[in-house]
Amino acid sequence: MDAVRHGMSNREIATRRGISVDAVKFHVANALLKLGLERRAELRTWRGVPNCSALRTRPPSDSREGGSAMARSPLRLGSIGQISRPVSDIPTAVKWYGEVLGLPHLYTFGDLAFFDCGGTRLYLSATEEPNRVEEPSVLYFRVDDIQSAYDELRARGVEFEGAPHLIHKHDNGVEEWMAFFPDPDGHLLALMAQVPPAED
Repeated sequence: MDAVRHGMSNREIATRRGISVDAVKFHVANALLKLGLERRAELRTWRGVPNCSALRTRPPSDSREGGSAMARSPLRLGSIGQISRPVSDIPTAVKWYGEVLGLPHLYTFGDLAFFDCGGTRLYLSATEEPNRVEEPSVLYFRVDDIQSAYDELRARGVEFEGAPHLIHKHDNGVEEWMAFFPDPDGHLLALMAQVPPAED
């Protein structure tokens, strides 16, 4: 479901998960039925958070509970947390960025690789379309509360591609949540939040 919310096609999801396209279609249809949604496109804007997510345990902010504008803290985008760069071949790029440039390799997940650039994360993604390598990089802004930041920017007229959604869950339970939106030229920007697991 999170892959659908991220804009991936059934074939891309099947390849990433190592399952058949028919299996993906079944799971998507099942998710739509359980959520009471009619079309796949509705998943992109579904605001729900899975019950097992650490984001669900956070106390709701005033902006999501109808609090007054006076009670809300102003939206402040944090530092740039991540910059994406499409590459033609992940193993070659991982070797070059790691061994040649000497950047610390954080982890590789399928056809995605991540490096640390002095606290800013470099995200490399493989592309099957050579001309996409020349597309501008995506800027990912850190925020403390991605749901509130999403609500505030929408109130300012920002049109998001979809609701905040889970991108990845690390082995230590930390969740990566993101939401994407275009700038006036149509270039993508994103909100990103790292949500730690709930304390027992």
